[in-house]
This record gives sequence, structure tokens and C-alpha cells, in this order.
Amino acid sequence: MRQIEIEFDVPVPMRDGTVLRADVYRPAGEGLFPVIVQRTPYDKSVSVADVLLDFRLAARNGYIVVNQDTRGRAVSDGEWVPWKYEREDGYDTIEWAASLPGSNGKVGMVGGSYLGSTQWSAAISGAPHLVAITPSITWADPADGLLFRGGAIELGVNALWGAVTALGQYPKEGLPVEELMGRIGAAMADIDDLATVGYWGLPSGNLPLIVRTGQPDLGVTRALADPATLAESRVSDHYAKLELPSLNIAGWYDIFGQGSLDNYIGMRAHGRVARLIVGPWHHALTVSDTLGPGKVGEVNFGLAAAGPFGKPLTDVHLEWLDHWLKDGPATSAHESGVMIFVMGVNQWRLEEDWPLARARDTALYLGEDATLSWESPTDENAESDFTYDPADPVITRGGNLVMSSEFPAGAFDQRVTEERDDVLVFTTPPLEADVEVTGHVYATLFAATDGPSTDWVVRLCDVDESGVSRNIVDGITRVKTDPSRIDEIEVDLWSTSNVFKAGHRIRVQVTSSNFPRWDRNLNTGEPVTEGTTARVAQQRIFHDRSRPSHIRLPIVAD
Repeated sequence: MRQIEIEFDVPVPMRDGTVLRADVYRPAGEGLFPVIVQRTPYDKSVSVADVLLDFRLAARNGYIVVNQDTRGRAVSDGEWVPWKYEREDGYDTIEWAASLPGSNGKVGMVGGSYLGSTQWSAAISGAPHLVAITPSITWADPADGLLFRGGAIELGVNALWGAVTALGQYPKEGLPVEELMGRIGAAMADIDDLATVGYWGLPSGNLPLIVRTGQPDLGVTRALADPATLAESRVSDHYAKLELPSLNIAGWYDIFGQGSLDNYIGMRAHGRVARLIVGPWHHALTVSDTLGPGKVGEVNFGLAAAGPFGKPLTDVHLEWLDHWLKDGPATSAHESGVMIFVMGVNQWRLEEDWPLARARDTALYLGEDATLSWESPTDENAESDFTYDPADPVITRGGNLVMSSEFPAGAFDQRVTEERDDVLVFTTPPLEADVEVTGHVYATLFAATDGPSTDWVVRLCDVDESGVSRNIVDGITRVKTDPSRIDEIEVDLWSTSNVFKAGHRIRVQVTSSNFPRWDRNLNTGEPVTEGTTARVAQQRIFHDRSRPSHIRLPIVAD
């Protein structure tokens, strides 16, 4: 392997004169090399900067690697507003990178989460020298998992992210030392108190915690004031004009899991080369090159979960980029295709496409006496009632999330949640044979509330032989309605791949909150930017012949 050279804080001029800065890793000696670009708001100098791709190893393998602080962050100049400048800055950075001494003119990109979004932004900008991207764990539509979900605010990630990124901005403001230390101390205290204080602040759409920082949140505040700003980070409107190949990496318990799948689907629908890898990972595991022993939440998925068929993610990225940027020979890894980890049997599996053509949507119906049945209900009148009090919401336990440390992501025992009076539970008898659910899960509820607005939350769980109920997927829908009107409501639970083993039971929870992952509906109909007063709501779910509430599972037969 080659020796490498590293140059720090290299200035990168943008079209408006703002200077961003990047670290550049390059092979020592003469030659022409392709360029890999990563654009991060999380400080290029920190040790997690190269978690998906080992920059030094890439440089030793014949790549120039550019790791850049985005506008207004760390050592880059300019205004810090999440998403606002990423397309123009992405274009300018790619074209600058392509012109570096020693560049062969071909540029690829790497990174996950915000860093995955900067890849899509550069692609959408039409940067002519961008040849291939590898966006990991990033969304398709910010209204579906980044800022909002089903109309509710993604409060858990918005509050944490806004508070943490504010810490990095204070030193850039030129404050006197005493004031600077005071603001940093206050922000750290706010982060420490998120679970008990910060998340509970009202109004949720103008969160006091974020207001105190004086810094931008993830984008919720801007989007509520001007919905047009959602377009700045939306990918789903642009597939038709994107012609470059993409490697999409996702996690079944990642907060942006469905968005990564949707980006793959969108690109394939327009005939583009795209690959999809989905592990049983949550957000933090997916952006780690060493994924660990396979434990996600309370479930150990085994050593096989550490990487796709045992490959480190650095190797996966280099294999992909070697062909597109170095003209290396194409292999099956450079064709469109899907690699998924099937939970329950804990095995990797190759598929031709996503969603699986052989999956069949099959309804499981909510029934009397907390039953869940493959047969549609025959009762003329059947309903289940509960009371939802926003002052005492159902507390988040696991799932697809990024939150403060009190709320880890992944699969967790749900029995404490299921004991609550405001959680309806419906369960099948023990399964006589394995049931594989692989694909997109939806629920249809016939529901009524006594107020002008409320939320409906549905969760799918796998109950083992000992009675432990673990969450698989869930979703939320926020509704505006007339009091006591019965509405037909669809709840999108996103996608999964899980085998419910023989002897296990399938369970569905129905409730009206999952806090603080999603903000509480105060049941008043007031705007989330203003509401501070809550009311208790009386909730009804109908499950009879004319109003058959159910969950739709994509069943895969052998």
C-alpha cells in the first residue's frame, strides 16, 4: 500500500465568497487518483469523522479523500442554517475536488445521516464531476422521519440535536470567556435534563429548550414557519433527474430506515443502478465501521449482524467505489440488488429488488377480548375504549429513534407499556408455523375521539414463548376531526424483515402517544407553535364487521 500525506484546513471557496475548509488525504507520489468527498456538520477533526470509510486506508488504496466542515460549522466560515446551503455548497465542493492536483476528475461521496443528505444534495445540484454516491441512513422526505412523522414532531431527535449542535456554535460567536462558559454550562445542563425537563417543554413547536440556545434546531421551527423549507432536504422529488449510481445502507431500527428504502425504490423506479443493504441496526450502529457483537436494544442478533455477510463497511464502500471511480471490473456488487438481514432467524439474504415481489399483504384483524385474527370480524358492534391524558403519556421504549441516553433505540420488552390502561393490546394465539413479515407494514383504524385533534399510535410486537413482547415497527398519525366522528385512519409503521417463530405470538398495540420520541398531541387543536394547555381525550377503536380495524403484514411464503 502507498504512503499518504494529509493537509489540514485547506480552504474551499464557495460561489458567494464564503470559505469552507477541509482536510485532504492523498496518496504520496505521482499519479492521477479519484476523489472521495465527505461533508459534515459534526467537525471533521473528531474521531468519528471516518466511521463508514477509513480515510487513511482509502488514501493508501489510491484515493484522494476530502473531509469538509459544512458552512458555518467548526472551522468553516459562513452562516449555520441546517440544509439551506447544502446543494450549492455541494456543487462547488465537488467541482473544486475534481480540479485538485492529482485528481482524475471522478468524484464519489460517502457518509451517513446528515452526511448522507449532503450527498443527495450534491447530486440534486447536478455537479457534473460527481460519479457515484453511498448515502447511508438518510431520509427521502423530511416530513417522514427527520422533522415530522405522520404529522407529529420528531421531538426526540430535534431537541437533542439542536441542543448538542448549539454547543459547537458558541465558541464561534466571539463571546467573552465568562459568558461563553456560562452558555456552555447552561446548554450542558439542558442536555442532561432532557428526559425530565427539556422534552416536556411547551409549546412543542417552539420548544423552550431550543429557544434558549439561540441556535437553529434540526429544521422543525423553520418548517413550521415556512413549509417550503422542507424542500431543502427533500430527495423524493428528484429521482427522475438523478442518473448516478447509489449504494444505500439502512437499519431496521434506524430513525431514517424507511427513507433509505424509499430512496432505493425511487432510483430503481427510474432505471438507475442502485444497491440496498439493510441490517438490524439502529442509527449509531449503522454509522460505525465496527458494528460490535450484534446486540441491538435487548436483542443479540449474533455475530452475523456485525456486517453484511461479514464485510466491514469500509470494504463495502471501497468495493463499490473501485468500479465507478477507478474503472475497476464490475461485479455483482455493482448491479442493482438488495441485501437484507432477516431478524428472527438472524440471517443475511440476497434479493433481486425491494419490495419483494413475492410478499403478499395479509390483514390481521383487531377483535373482541384483545384478540388478533386472520379472519375478518363478524360482530355487528364492537369497540375498545381508553383515556388519553397528555400529562401522562406513554413513554418511549425502544424503536427507530435518536434521543438522549435515557431512550436507547432498538428492540425492548414492552410488557410494562402494555400494562397501561391507555394502551390497547391485541394478540394472536401461538403460531403453528413460522410467519415471515418482510416489507412495508400499515394499519387501518376506525377511530373516534371526543376532541378536535388527537394522535393514533400503532406498534407491531413479537411475543416469545415466555411472554416477552418486543417491538418490531411502529407509527403515528395525527388527525384533525370532529368530536365523536368515526374516521378511517391509516398509520404507516414503516418496513421490517422479521420471522415470527412457531410458538410465538403476533401482537398489536394501539394508543395515542409515544413520548418523547414524538411530541404530545394536547387534544385541543391549537397549533403546535402555540399550544401549552392540554385536555384529556376519550378514545374509541372500532373492530366489527363494518369497521374492521386491522394491520396489514407483507407475508413471505417459502
